[in-house]
Amino acid sequence: MPIDDSRPFKPVRIALLTISDSRGAADDRSGDTLEQLLAEAGHILAARAIIKDEADLIVSRLHNWIDDPEVDVVITTGGTGLTGRDVTPEALHRLDGKDIPGFGELFRWLSYQKIGTSTIQSRACAIVARGTYIFALPGSTGAVKDAWEGILATQLDSRYRPCNFVELMPRLTE
Repeated sequence: MPIDDSRPFKPVRIALLTISDSRGAADDRSGDTLEQLLAEAGHILAARAIIKDEADLIVSRLHNWIDDPEVDVVITTGGTGLTGRDVTPEALHRLDGKDIPGFGELFRWLSYQKIGTSTIQSRACAIVARGTYIFALPGSTGAVKDAWEGILATQLDSRYRPCNFVELMPRLTE
């Protein structure tokens, strides 16, 4: 499915949130990978942060970015597994957004082709809340690349046909 070069590219303002109890700025490889991928695609890094895997902290940060007119999209990495500390999907649920179930389904389908049945341990998900897309990705660099290259690179490209997330942005709060 093609990129229509006759259409203008519209850069998207993306905030990146790494959710981890063990990562800091010096070793946030998945966050670094996402930052590089979005810059290479021509998008704008609106903000970036690292926070602990605690639902209240995640919800607070996401509320701030959802209400910021300079943020169109938030991509989180980490906290989507099955352990007791993995609470990113629960935090997204607290935002009372609209689920985008196809994102998680497609992510696991793509991931299955690389890691087999281990993909069942991923709770990658997405919502749109108050006009802002939020995509919750696993914390590995491989998963981040798979999600970007297999889904987000095209869906966040205004030239992608037959449809994309960018063209829906003006209508998300109707």
